[in-house]
Amino acid sequence: MEAFTHLSVLLSIILGLGMAELLGGFTRLIEHRSTARLFAPAICWALLLLIVHVQTWWTLFGLRGQRDWTFLSFCVVLLQPIALYLLASLVFPRGEHPDLRSSYFANRRWFFAFLIFLLLASLAKDLVLSGSLPSTPNLAFHVVLLVTSAVAIYTPNERFHRQLAFSSLAMILLYI
Repeated sequence: MEAFTHLSVLLSIILGLGMAELLGGFTRLIEHRSTARLFAPAICWALLLLIVHVQTWWTLFGLRGQRDWTFLSFCVVLLQPIALYLLASLVFPRGEHPDLRSSYFANRRWFFAFLIFLLLASLAKDLVLSGSLPSTPNLAFHVVLLVTSAVAIYTPNERFHRQLAFSSLAMILLYI
């Protein structure tokens, strides 16, 4: 068995768990639609995360040509799916009366801290596997999202969070 085939199993499992969290959250909103309090930024982030889960799984296939795997390089690659799972588990509240707005603001610091962790893990993956940072457009995307995520940790301004969620969703669609 090739090393990548073996290693990709764990990556796929964690990505699948994250997608299950997101899809389960959407299902809970449908099940509790009469009592759920929706909040557009939370739904935007959930859609964005669903896209990023699939995009990450897709791009990880590009690592099949990587031959010199070490435990360290694998752990660095593993950080991305882990961060995505943590984000997915925070985006939707649990329970029978989901209130997306209150959950969003209650968890925003952790959510954006994990988003920063995801972005840093993505940059670390490029550094460890290729020895360099990603191309300029890719790096610019990372930097913009890193800076805005840092601001999001510290600002409870609802308007800022609405704009950030919608613009981030638009940026990821353009990025892909």
